[in-house]
Amino acid sequence: QVQLVESGGGLVQPGGSLRLSCAASGSIFRINAMGWYRQAPGKQRELVAGIPSGGSTNYADSVKGRFTISRDNAKNTVYLQMNSLKPEDTAVYYCNADIRAQWYSGIYEYWGQGIQVTVSS
Repeated sequence: QVQLVESGGGLVQPGGSLRLSCAASGSIFRINAMGWYRQAPGKQRELVAGIPSGGSTNYADSVKGRFTISRDNAKNTVYLQMNSLKPEDTAVYYCNADIRAQWYSGIYEYWGQGIQVTVSS
Protein backbone atom coordinates (compact mmCIF):
# COMPACT_ATOMS: atom_id res chain seq x y z
CA GLN A 1 0.00 0.00 0.00
CA VAL A 2 1.50 3.29 -1.09
CA GLN A 3 0.76 6.50 0.79
CA LEU A 4 1.64 10.12 0.17
CA VAL A 5 1.58 12.34 3.24
CA GLU A 6 1.88 16.12 2.98
CA SER A 7 3.06 18.47 5.70
CA GLY A 8 4.06 22.09 6.14
CA GLY A 9 0.88 23.96 5.28
CA GLY A 10 -0.78 26.63 7.34
CA LEU A 11 -1.57 30.32 7.57
CA VAL A 12 0.95 32.89 6.36
CA GLN A 13 0.86 36.60 5.65
CA PRO A 14 1.22 37.96 2.13
CA GLY A 15 4.87 38.07 1.16
CA GLY A 16 5.71 35.22 3.50
CA SER A 17 7.08 31.75 2.82
CA LEU A 18 6.10 28.16 3.43
CA ARG A 19 7.74 24.87 2.61
CA LEU A 20 5.55 21.89 1.81
CA SER A 21 6.84 18.34 2.07
CA CYS A 22 5.35 15.12 0.75
CA ALA A 23 6.74 11.76 1.77
CA ALA A 24 5.87 8.57 -0.06
CA SER A 25 5.82 5.37 1.97
CA GLY A 26 4.87 1.74 1.60
CA SER A 27 5.75 -0.69 -1.14
CA ILE A 28 7.82 1.38 -3.58
CA PHE A 29 10.13 0.09 -6.28
CA ARG A 30 10.54 3.33 -8.20
CA ILE A 31 9.02 6.81 -8.24
CA ASN A 32 8.86 8.53 -11.59
CA ALA A 33 7.41 12.02 -11.85
CA MET A 34 6.30 13.88 -8.75
CA GLY A 35 4.38 17.09 -8.52
CA TRP A 36 2.22 19.52 -6.64
CA TYR A 37 -1.31 20.55 -7.57
CA ARG A 38 -3.68 22.95 -5.89
CA GLN A 39 -7.38 23.56 -5.79
CA ALA A 40 -8.95 26.80 -4.64
CA PRO A 41 -12.63 27.01 -3.65
CA GLY A 42 -14.84 26.97 -6.72
CA LYS A 43 -11.94 26.27 -9.06
CA GLN A 44 -10.54 23.24 -10.79
CA ARG A 45 -7.43 21.51 -9.57
CA GLU A 46 -4.36 22.86 -11.35
CA LEU A 47 -0.75 21.84 -11.71
CA VAL A 48 1.58 24.03 -9.66
CA ALA A 49 4.93 22.36 -10.32
CA GLY A 50 6.30 19.07 -11.54
CA ILE A 51 9.61 17.30 -11.31
CA PRO A 52 10.45 14.14 -13.27
CA SER A 53 12.85 11.48 -12.09
CA GLY A 54 15.39 13.12 -14.39
CA GLY A 55 15.27 16.30 -16.39
CA SER A 56 13.97 19.79 -15.92
CA THR A 57 11.20 21.01 -13.69
CA ASN A 58 8.07 22.79 -14.84
CA TYR A 59 5.91 25.43 -13.20
CA ALA A 60 2.59 27.13 -13.66
CA ASP A 61 3.10 30.65 -15.00
CA SER A 62 1.47 32.07 -11.87
CA VAL A 63 4.20 30.70 -9.58
CA LYS A 64 7.32 30.97 -11.73
CA GLY A 65 10.09 32.78 -9.91
CA ARG A 66 8.36 32.35 -6.54
CA PHE A 67 8.01 28.59 -6.04
CA THR A 68 10.70 25.93 -6.27
CA ILE A 69 10.08 22.20 -6.46
CA SER A 70 12.74 19.70 -5.46
CA ARG A 71 12.98 16.06 -4.47
CA ASP A 72 15.10 13.78 -2.33
CA ASN A 73 15.01 10.37 -3.97
CA ALA A 74 16.70 8.69 -1.00
CA LYS A 75 13.80 9.82 1.19
CA ASN A 76 11.06 9.41 -1.44
CA THR A 77 10.11 12.99 -0.70
CA VAL A 78 9.17 15.99 -2.80
CA TYR A 79 9.25 19.57 -1.57
CA LEU A 80 7.66 22.83 -2.62
CA GLN A 81 9.34 25.99 -1.39
CA MET A 82 6.86 28.83 -1.70
CA ASN A 83 8.14 32.40 -1.41
CA SER A 84 6.49 35.78 -1.90
CA LEU A 85 3.12 34.22 -1.24
CA LYS A 86 0.00 36.01 -2.42
CA PRO A 87 -3.63 35.71 -1.30
CA GLU A 88 -4.41 34.04 -4.64
CA ASP A 89 -2.09 31.19 -3.67
CA THR A 90 -4.65 30.17 -1.05
CA ALA A 91 -5.77 26.64 -1.83
CA VAL A 92 -5.59 23.02 -0.82
CA TYR A 93 -2.29 21.69 -2.11
CA TYR A 94 -2.02 18.07 -3.23
CA CYS A 95 1.05 15.95 -3.76
CA ASN A 96 1.08 13.63 -6.76
CA ALA A 97 3.44 10.85 -7.80
CA ASP A 98 3.70 8.17 -10.45
CA ILE A 99 4.90 5.06 -8.64
CA ARG A 100 5.88 1.54 -9.59
CA ALA A 101 5.24 -0.53 -6.47
CA GLN A 102 7.10 -3.67 -7.59
CA TRP A 103 9.57 -4.26 -10.41
CA TYR A 104 6.93 -6.28 -12.24
CA SER A 105 3.96 -3.97 -11.65
CA GLY A 106 2.64 -1.10 -13.66
CA ILE A 107 3.02 2.57 -12.89
CA TYR A 108 0.12 4.09 -11.01
CA GLU A 109 -0.73 7.61 -10.02
CA TYR A 110 -1.07 8.39 -6.32
CA TRP A 111 -2.38 11.44 -4.51
CA GLY A 112 -1.89 12.83 -1.04
CA GLN A 113 -4.83 13.83 1.12
CA GLY A 114 -4.23 17.53 0.59
CA ILE A 115 -3.01 20.28 2.88
CA GLN A 116 -4.43 23.76 3.36
CA VAL A 117 -2.35 26.83 2.56
CA THR A 118 -3.94 30.15 3.47
CA VAL A 119 -2.33 33.48 2.61
CA SER A 120 -4.01 36.28 4.49
CA SER A 121 -3.24 39.28 6.64
